[in-house]
Amino acid sequence: MRRLNGILILIIITGQLLAAQTGQDPIRISMPYPVHSQYLQNGLIINPAYAGSRESLSLFGSVRKQWWGIPGSPLFETLSIHSLLKNNHIGLGMTAQFLTYGPTQAISVYAVYAYHLNLGRTVLSMGMRGGFDYSNTNYSGIQTVVKPDDAFPTGNVPYFMPNVGAGVYLYNRKFFVGASIPQFLGYVKSNSGNVSFSAFQKIDVQATAGCLLRFSPVFKFKPSVFVDYSLDRTKPMRIDINGNFIISDLVWVGGSWRTNEKVAVGILQLQVSPKIMIGYSYDYALGTMSTYSKGSHEMILRYEFGYKVTASNPRYF
Repeated sequence: MRRLNGILILIIITGQLLAAQTGQDPIRISMPYPVHSQYLQNGLIINPAYAGSRESLSLFGSVRKQWWGIPGSPLFETLSIHSLLKNNHIGLGMTAQFLTYGPTQAISVYAVYAYHLNLGRTVLSMGMRGGFDYSNTNYSGIQTVVKPDDAFPTGNVPYFMPNVGAGVYLYNRKFFVGASIPQFLGYVKSNSGNVSFSAFQKIDVQATAGCLLRFSPVFKFKPSVFVDYSLDRTKPMRIDINGNFIISDLVWVGGSWRTNEKVAVGILQLQVSPKIMIGYSYDYALGTMSTYSKGSHEMILRYEFGYKVTASNPRYF
């Protein structure tokens, strides 16, 4: 029964990309935003204005297994790179995200540009990104009771959707605040299954804010919040409340509470050296998903080639 319920959940997720059935109105489609628990160590995945804010050439990779224990549950893989150029005003970067769930495989690739304006000890960054989302669903691999099943198309159904996004980011050594719109463009799917561009009114706005509290040279605390608000009234607002204790600039231990999903997150990160950070997080669902899932696991690795990132001058944002 648990396996059957898991399959039903995946069918609901995949439903955004299913071909429209006869008699239905055209539906809006978009790539689902990957859920990350350690996004604060790689703000580029949620805000293009983050590019260059590390003041180094920063490489980041992560692997996330969503809803462990459910067959075909989402697997997220993320790669990113960004750097501040020598003039200290321009940040460039690139992100690549790979998503697999059920019979669907998706790829998102974006180039990122940010301009940094120095305001004394505070920096205001304005960024934009451009790229594409590609999704391919292999319906021939779905096993159905009825052969053939008219509810599913035959063969592969790929979608290629160019898009752009933008954001702003204000930060210094003590606090940060930012907001972004990941996707400005929208797409709809007709009853025949064709995808076309349309005016996109139901955009998402993602905002972050946080600060650093120093209790002593070896003990610090970094509280933060993340909000994902959609103009689509049918989509619930997501709020993450986060807190990380930083011990001797070596151990980062903390957690998050994701309100809309009722998920508690435990996070452990190690700043192995001024250049290398590794991290692990575990999401434990307390809501409906607790019946079907054994939680979600995420691993990250960040490596930085930095002339300003040193043991005596660490970066917390």
